[in-house]
Amino acid sequence: MEVRLMALSMKRRSQQIAANQLEYQERYQTLTFPLQPELEAATQKRTTLLASLEDKVKIGCHGSKLDMEQLSPGCKICVEGRWSCLFINGLCNCSCFYCPTSQDEIDLPMTNSVSFRHPADYVDYLERFGFTGASISGGEPLLTPKRSLGFLYAIKRHFGHKMHTWLYTNGTLLTEELVQQLHDCGLDEIRFDIGATDYNLQPLRKAIGNIETVTVEIPAIPEELPRLKRLLPELRDRGVKHLNLHQLRLTPHNYRHLVKRGYRFLHGEKITVLDSELAALELLLETIENGTDLPVNYCSFVYKNRFQALAARQRNGLYQRKSYEELTENGYLRTLTLHGSKPQLATLQQHFTDRWQNSSLWAVSRSGEQLTIHPKLWPLIDFSGLKLTLSYAVARQLPSVTYRNPFIKVALSPRQELIIERGKACNDLELDTEQTELFGKKFLFSQRNLPVPDEDLWDEIHSREWPIEGLQDYY
Repeated sequence: MEVRLMALSMKRRSQQIAANQLEYQERYQTLTFPLQPELEAATQKRTTLLASLEDKVKIGCHGSKLDMEQLSPGCKICVEGRWSCLFINGLCNCSCFYCPTSQDEIDLPMTNSVSFRHPADYVDYLERFGFTGASISGGEPLLTPKRSLGFLYAIKRHFGHKMHTWLYTNGTLLTEELVQQLHDCGLDEIRFDIGATDYNLQPLRKAIGNIETVTVEIPAIPEELPRLKRLLPELRDRGVKHLNLHQLRLTPHNYRHLVKRGYRFLHGEKITVLDSELAALELLLETIENGTDLPVNYCSFVYKNRFQALAARQRNGLYQRKSYEELTENGYLRTLTLHGSKPQLATLQQHFTDRWQNSSLWAVSRSGEQLTIHPKLWPLIDFSGLKLTLSYAVARQLPSVTYRNPFIKVALSPRQELIIERGKACNDLELDTEQTELFGKKFLFSQRNLPVPDEDLWDEIHSREWPIEGLQDYY
């Protein structure tokens, strides 16, 4: 096993710091970011932990998730990008200090900004987008049991065993009657946040033996590490099949609670808690060294932020992709446009026509001086005297039309439709002949080890073409 670590460019680091400062504004000054010696010590500690885990765990998702060896069924579906999480309500009866949102309103069931009044419409949504797993989350789903059971029943009635279902709960409202109803509806997996109840394991007893897969899913709280180590054997002995550990992250809602605890924060795609990751890795190592035989999955923030978003980009991109475009490995719509003289591009078109009958693989502008091409045509082109414009777009699912970008409507039922909108992912990138040839070799024909200049242009291209590698950089 090789754990790869992120190495962000200075520009991208600066962009992330600026975004974090903008999100928290005056409160940003109250956050504790480690000084360089602390960062170096933390990096060394993580390096030591990862070295101890080497050859003992399986890592995946471009180095952002471990251990991959015995993931729960729901987590496997998440990794495959085929999971839909339905937030059945926005209300909770616990007050966890780490909760990212307020959780104080019932709200309509919602996923990816689209709400569903009728279970049948959500079923149509799952089928339309090819999901194989669906979870019921909240808030606390058992605060609205009829709603949760109604959606679960509709899902399982339509898909049966082809759709793996699971439910998140703090367990405080779980009764034997509810467990039986969940079982009768076909619930496959239940996940308990025992951190919400001071690590009370009593609610788990009601589910174990009645729901096929019982999972504990909690944030890795640094100060709770000793207690969690002691709990590991008990979780296993009680019949818990999986332990999922999340990395704590800062949000405007939990800001005051996390700051009170004196946490050290890290910059990144969002602000996260440094010692949360170290605690998760240490707990994973504990299970292996002591032979606890309880599968532990460290679900890092960068995994969730990158790969769940990647899955959404890929699903939505299929609805916006044009015949001459491709979806990159990182889920962005890529458009290749050649610029040259009219005679040069006309000759090129004729060359394409002689070799390919499918004229949908290219498109010429009205002026005749721009030719948009599919990568399949790349080997037929002499790039001398030509320039290339690289355009990257992203397709997003929206509840209604913004009229700012191209969009399509996807009908789910006579009652409901959703919008998939296409927007620019970054400014267009202009490449000269030499850069164009280098781009083709590295990104279209997968010569991944081919070096490129250390320039903003290539950093931008890399981030749109391929997912970022590894765990979070410490800075």
